Amino acid sequence: MLGQVNPVAFNLFGISVYWYAVIIVSGIVLAVWLSSKEAVKVGMKEDDVIDFMLWGLPSAIVGARLYYVIFEWRDYASNPIDILFTRNGGLAIYGGLIGGGIALLLFSRSRFISPWTFLDVAAPSVILAQGIGRWGNFMNHEAFGPETTRSFLESIHLPKFIIDNMNIDGAYRQPTFLYESVWNVLGFMVLILLRKKKNFLKEGEVFLGYIVWYSFGRFFIEGMRTDSLYVFGIIRVSQLLSLLLFFGGIILIVIRRKNPALKFYSREKHLSESKK
Repeated sequence: MLGQVNPVAFNLFGISVYWYAVIIVSGIVLAVWLSSKEAVKVGMKEDDVIDFMLWGLPSAIVGARLYYVIFEWRDYASNPIDILFTRNGGLAIYGGLIGGGIALLLFSRSRFISPWTFLDVAAPSVILAQGIGRWGNFMNHEAFGPETTRSFLESIHLPKFIIDNMNIDGAYRQPTFLYESVWNVLGFMVLILLRKKKNFLKEGEVFLGYIVWYSFGRFFIEGMRTDSLYVFGIIRVSQLLSLLLFFGGIILIVIRRKNPALKFYSREKHLSESKK
């Protein structure tokens, strides 16, 4: 169809390389670079972030795949070997975050790094990478919402190439990928601004702020999507998890704030220690 983007970026030795992969990898590389720069400012090493990726990236991929497979088991029960074929789709962001989070906790213990500090360093970069990654969904013609009209898409001043690509299966669709991308980028900017305010956030609250921000937006955006995973056939898994994370994040902030020993997130740690 005229105006539709090609999901394939290029071919390499006869293998199709999809825009989805190019965009996801670009988001990861940017996240690693930003996190490594922030790590130095809190007394960590750049290598800590890079070394963690050797743990975190495989764990995130496995987590994303397992999360999807668990809730779509009926599609794999008769032929489990298909679980290995991720090129056919089937990765869930929440599963990736869970897998990567578990790896981060184990890695932090092995390096004697506070996991809260590591999470604070990574959180803004992760939500930015998520915002970038949603454009991979755009290139794949997925993660869209219910039917709408071209006039509506034009009324919210979307570029023509987005509008054209939202014509899927003969109907225009809500660009939920875009809504989440914008929400995530806004979240990145908010977290960066709050992180820069001295003695404003306690250790761990950059990460918890990410949890609260992302889950709040994801709850409403997920309600518009047409490709949600369900539990019991009626409850959207990502909406349920978003609710748990939203209220859990707020409760943790309140509880941890009552701890007088809890330190403020310090971006000047390396400077103070270098003067000793």
